[in-house]
Amino acid sequence: MTLSYDLYWSFRSPYSYLLTPRLVALEAEYDITCNVRPVLPIAVRSAEFFDNQDPLWFSYFAVDCHRVAKYLDLPFRWPRPDPVSRNPETGRYAAPEDQPYIHRLTRLGVLAAEQGKGLAFLDEISRLIWGGSTDDWTAGDHIAQATARAGLDLAALDPAATQQAERLDAIIATSQVDQRQGGHYGVPLIVFNGEPFFGQDRFDLFKWRLEQSGLTARSSK
Repeated sequence: MTLSYDLYWSFRSPYSYLLTPRLVALEAEYDITCNVRPVLPIAVRSAEFFDNQDPLWFSYFAVDCHRVAKYLDLPFRWPRPDPVSRNPETGRYAAPEDQPYIHRLTRLGVLAAEQGKGLAFLDEISRLIWGGSTDDWTAGDHIAQATARAGLDLAALDPAATQQAERLDAIIATSQVDQRQGGHYGVPLIVFNGEPFFGQDRFDLFKWRLEQSGLTARSSK
């Protein structure tokens, strides 16, 4: 029996990036399917969230991201540019309508999921954004090449993302509602059989629960 789970995931989340290679490896080895459900980051949905955090929240967060990346042997650097833009005058996160990157990425993620390439797309694009392989992940054909590595054609996806923006935004909005109903507001969030697993550090618990539920290896035939 093929198991499945929902993955609520953001292109602006370093922990989402750090979790994804393990999910890719899991799906390659075991009979399981990931229902990719991209959501907008909290900085776009609720920018005031960060106004209410203790200063230690971000300092610990920054230390931990680098530590986890080293532990997992994954390259890591804060994105250039940030997928979520700030107002140049105030330094605060820009309004949702003034975000040139995150809406495009999230809509592309939904389209990739609809074509059965969602997890591969998340993996390749997040490696581009967070892996530090380029000084500007938006420049040139970086996104097109990452999309191609995921088995998709950016030249076809981009027009669809523009033309179908209203439909895709409705799907994203529904995922954000379902995310909270699944048990948490943050990402990455895995929901399996109604049980939430929030954070990249819950992967082992998630796999343990899958094994309890009959997780089986894929056939080698």
